[in-house]
Amino acid sequence: MRILEERRSRLINEFKFSASRSGGPGGQNVNKVSTKVELRFALFSSFVLSDSEKRVINFKLARRINSEGEILLVSSVERSQWRNKETVIAKFFMLVEAALTPVKKRIKTSPTRGSKLRRIEGKKLLSQKKQMRKRPEL
Repeated sequence: MRILEERRSRLINEFKFSASRSGGPGGQNVNKVSTKVELRFALFSSFVLSDSEKRVINFKLARRINSEGEILLVSSVERSQWRNKETVIAKFFMLVEAALTPVKKRIKTSPTRGSKLRRIEGKKLLSQKKQMRKRPEL
């Protein structure tokens, strides 16, 4: 399920961002600039999502929700804070869209004639192999 652009901007207004120093590459900046971005989204106090959407997200993303009921995402992949912020926002929307997409119901199918024949042929080959292991009768 795609989240519409207007709804995205309203959700972004509910985000809380914080930045901290990041490990990894960065050259001279690594010890000076806060490039790691942390996104916090208070799921249950959101005005944009409906109650049913909140329940689904809570169920499917339970491991990513902390004890305060916040979805917590971190990005320190890029060297700039701005790009890490973009990355973490994209990650959030990807997770939420995946959680809200309904699972397709499986349609039962019966085995095809060819697959049945291949199965029987395989069983016959296995049987012959085991027959060859026996001692020859005198």
